[in-house]
Formats: sequence, structure tokens, C-alpha cells
Amino acid sequence: MKKFRLAVQLLFTIVTNGYLYGFLNGKIYRGGLKYTCVPGLNCYSCPGAIASCPIGALQALLNRQGFHIPFAALGFFFLFGSLLGRFVCGWLCPFGLVQDLLHKIPVFKKKKHLPGHHILKYGKYAVLILLVCAGSMFLFEGYAKVPAFCKYLCPSGTLFGALPLLGANEALRDQAGGLFLWKAGILLGIVLLSVKVYRPFCQYLCPLGAIYGWFNRFSLVQIQWEQERCVSCMACERACPVALTIHEISRSPECIRCGKCVDACPQKCLHFGGKRVESTRS
Repeated sequence: MKKFRLAVQLLFTIVTNGYLYGFLNGKIYRGGLKYTCVPGLNCYSCPGAIASCPIGALQALLNRQGFHIPFAALGFFFLFGSLLGRFVCGWLCPFGLVQDLLHKIPVFKKKKHLPGHHILKYGKYAVLILLVCAGSMFLFEGYAKVPAFCKYLCPSGTLFGALPLLGANEALRDQAGGLFLWKAGILLGIVLLSVKVYRPFCQYLCPLGAIYGWFNRFSLVQIQWEQERCVSCMACERACPVALTIHEISRSPECIRCGKCVDACPQKCLHFGGKRVESTRS
């Protein structure tokens, strides 16, 4: 499972960010595919990106003059949320892959959570409401609305978009100023923290994870638990990178369907499937 998941993550990242000409020349792909979104974070400004980010698309719709309900973005989230839930985060998000690889670096004593996790985990909902939604509708720069999350926070956009563009385009390097330094500082903090704490951006700041987490209980992709075969060895709970209990696995908004609990179960009573099944012991 671990090797298969890594292969899927790498393949999806390469396919969705494989516009090699853009990386070599510091140019953004602007073809027809850019009008579509991929399910994970995928910065529009990445020179290799062949499609758009759903959070970026949501902000673009909210940035329009007047108030318009962003039906297209909401439909996209409902489709992928109801099908996959946070499986998207665990398997199909390029920035999730970056954090996974950083966490494998054999330095520091690894931690699953930051202190105050029970409060900090709601940070991603605050980012969704305050930056993605309210910020995009009400924050102005001159006469134009601002995509606040992309502009002021998103470390994925800095890593996959800003850094490659600045590296290939001297004119852009001359224009980089305080905002770039701010975003670079956020990225550096996330990178360093990811070496010690499992996926800190996903757990505490990602608005896309907040959205998909709402669908976890009823999405099509689930991790089933055959309770009658369970011997309560707690191997799954020890293996879970975000410290979920057996009752929370697959159902909690924090579960990213990484499959580590499935691999760890000696009784093979956890497996990927459709609607989660829980039987009751007499």
C-alpha cells in the first residue's frame, strides 16, 4: 500500500504539472485545459501546471463584481467530495506529497500533532471562511478584489509557481518584493515544520482539506472496519499519522485515507471499499 500510494502521488503530480516548456522558459500554460480543475491544490501560476486549482477557481468566481453564487466550484467540490472525500488529500495533492517526503527525512523526533491540536485543527476552517471566502469577496486592492488565500498564504503556489517562475524569468526577479519574502517565509516555516510534524499545512491551514473533510462520512471511498474480526490490538491507531482512533478512521474530517491503518492491521479487518460497515459485538 505504501509503495503504491507513493507511485500514485508521484504520477499524479507529474501528469498535472508536466508542462516542461513552461519550466524551461518561465511561461505559464494557458491552453484549454487551464479552464478545468484538478482535485488537489495545483497553482494556476505554476509554469508546469496544465490545469487549475479548485481553491483558485473558487476565489476567481468570488472575485467577480457583485455577488454571484459560485455554482461551478460548488458542484466541483460536491462531485469530488462525495466520491473521494479527503482521499484527494492523501493520494492526489502535490503539496501533500511534498510534506510526506519531508516527513521521511530522518532528523528530529517525529510528532503527529502540534501542541493545542484540538484547537489548531480548526484553523483550516478559519482560512476557508476568512481568506478564501470573505477575503475574496470584500478585500480590495485598488478597484480589484483580491484572491486573499493565493496571494497572502498558499505555500503550494510559492513552491510550484513563484519559485520556478522567478528562477527562469529575470524580469520577475527584479519585481519581487516584500510580498514574496512574506510568502517565502511561510513556505520555509511549513517546510521545516513538516520534517517534524506530519503534514502541518494539511492539518491546520488547508481550506481544500476543510471542504473535503465535510464529505468524509459519506464519500464513496471509505476504509471499512470489520469489527467482528478486530482483536483490539490498536496497531491501526499506532500507525495512523494523525492519531485517530479506530472509530474515527475514515469517518473523521481529519482522515486522509492514506491506508497506513490498512497496512498495519494484522487481522486484515480494515480495507478500502464503499460505505463503511461496523458490526456490533454482543
